[in-house]
Amino acid sequence: MNKQFRFAVVLSGCGRADGSEIYETVSALYAISASNNIYQCFAPDIPQSKVADLYNRRETSEKRNVLIESARLARGNIIDLKKFNPKDYDAIVFPGGIGAVTNWCNYATKGLACEINPEIQRVIKESFSNRLVICAMCIAPTLLALVLGDKKIRFTLGADSVNTKELETLGAVHKETSATGVCVDKENRICTTPAYMLATNISEIFTGAEKMISEALKILNEK
Repeated sequence: MNKQFRFAVVLSGCGRADGSEIYETVSALYAISASNNIYQCFAPDIPQSKVADLYNRRETSEKRNVLIESARLARGNIIDLKKFNPKDYDAIVFPGGIGAVTNWCNYATKGLACEINPEIQRVIKESFSNRLVICAMCIAPTLLALVLGDKKIRFTLGADSVNTKELETLGAVHKETSATGVCVDKENRICTTPAYMLATNISEIFTGAEKMISEALKILNEK
């Protein structure tokens, strides 16, 4: 029987326009569970940078909390990111959604001059140094390039763009992939997939997530 691995899944809220993209999150959780592995959700206990009204496609004046909103996706089973210990997990997953570049950091407005949430930065660095397999979807690989660019990591946001060229100045290397493709950086134990950076339907999201988790498991099983 294959070993059961433990995945941490880090969320940035609930909803693509101001938090974690729901389909991407659910597809990652499904792929972990369907492969007979275990996940635990985490989120930082911080204010959201903005709150979006997705029906009317506008920003509102509401104030919300990233941890509380992320609990919606985790069905309440979520832990403050401050309590994350890399020794307790084999892999970690960062779903996409605008919250990755507005709540975890402010790259969306400040580019390379952005500030990164200290807990997010700690978790990425500790996961890397403890050799966890790190997975990221959609825009979330941006955080990996920002934090680990000096490690010459390879990542994908799907297609080359102004943003990917900018991130490559940090030392990270961008690889173009299809909507359901996965960039596997075996040496650095990183798997990334474009998801809604390129995908046009939910089936592509699930396919990409399953491939990403499958590649992560291949790395884990090579230990």
